Amino acid sequence: MKRFLILLLLALAFPDTLLAAQEQTVVLPALFGIPVDFILFALVLLGVALFHNNTLQVALTGVVTITLYKFFVTGFKHGAGMAGLIAHFQHEWVILANLFCLLMGFALLSNHFEHSKVPDLLPRFLPEGWMGGFVLLVLIAVLSSFLDNIAAALIGGSIANVVFRGKVHIGYIAAIVAASNAGGSGSVVGDTTTTMMWIAGISPAAVLHAYAAALVAIVISGIPAAIQQHKHSPINAAPPEGVVIDYARVAIVACILIMAIVSNVIINVKYNEISDAFPFIGVAVWVAILICTPIRRPAWELMPETFKGSIFLLSLVVCASLMPVERLPLASWQTAFGLGFVSAVFDNIPLTALAIKQGGYDWGVLAYAVGYGGSMIWFGSSAGVAITNNFHEARSVGNWLRHGWHVTLAYVVGFFVMLTLLGWHPTADRYHTAPADQTPAGVHAPSKAGS
Repeated sequence: MKRFLILLLLALAFPDTLLAAQEQTVVLPALFGIPVDFILFALVLLGVALFHNNTLQVALTGVVTITLYKFFVTGFKHGAGMAGLIAHFQHEWVILANLFCLLMGFALLSNHFEHSKVPDLLPRFLPEGWMGGFVLLVLIAVLSSFLDNIAAALIGGSIANVVFRGKVHIGYIAAIVAASNAGGSGSVVGDTTTTMMWIAGISPAAVLHAYAAALVAIVISGIPAAIQQHKHSPINAAPPEGVVIDYARVAIVACILIMAIVSNVIINVKYNEISDAFPFIGVAVWVAILICTPIRRPAWELMPETFKGSIFLLSLVVCASLMPVERLPLASWQTAFGLGFVSAVFDNIPLTALAIKQGGYDWGVLAYAVGYGGSMIWFGSSAGVAITNNFHEARSVGNWLRHGWHVTLAYVVGFFVMLTLLGWHPTADRYHTAPADQTPAGVHAPSKAGS
């Protein structure tokens, strides 16, 4: 084990002077025509779905199992044995480091925003009647566009618990998760899946049109959910007294987001040739956090729990990176549509990682599919898992599907409205060129800038 760690560290530090691994073509063992790699990966995702209290252990076990299988049986994409393993992590370490830094940093950013007292003023903007519930869902979607979707869902759930006097309908809880995922689907800082695309060199503009579907979905799901909630417990939108905005924390949130966006633009536009050499975006976020520490102390006490959650997500991404993506179905709108339903059952983080590795997607369509699609069942997205920690009655697949039926309807309608209006336009990224458009017959596909 010590020799393995030393070799791995040397490879990461001196990738050009150690082991030049060559790609190998191997015949992959399969069961019923499905490569064993994918069966192992599916078992990991199934374990995550079934054992909610032991997800980290399941994910780490999956990483070890799949790595050993690749090491001793099939080899890695860039070679067999230790050489192939080291070459694999040479290729992946920057993406993993960036994602780790952003997951840890955005937890502190969300805490700064929550303690800025801005969320406490949101009830002031809620009208009476069922429209109040609908407007709250819209505000949650807006928050998610610049906050992590988990934070937006938790903040929205806390507000709902207050304005509905502790009686929140399960259908409305499902709509909160859906709104947070919709708001994050078109923003590279609003959802872990879109942040992963951003880190992989996909332009923020390439996911922006996910909002064409998300806006429709918010309406289709939000109105029935608001009516459900109004019948269950009407809104009492009186804001708390004496709320004072902490503008220093608001400025810290803006500083962190600006540092992340500016560093990404500079590196990918002016210095693209070194973008794979160092986790520039993640480090920029932490530089901003540390610079702002004397102004307001970050909630360092959140880091141990956030660390465990980050390692869990990174483990799933590593598992996905080990998959033979050339064996996946070709990227198409049909595949993206299907991934939305798959993400309702399996975590959307590894599904997104697989799609990024494969390439050839219209990233806005994919972002909406894997983001919003995860709302259809409570454990399909991190936002759903997080909010049901506070609303345990929602941890029932049957009740979620029965009362949150409008989320599934909204996903389907939103997807096809977007496809009809904008078509399917795969775009290039850092690792793949753009394939030909595959817009369905009979659907008008207007050209888009950058496609």
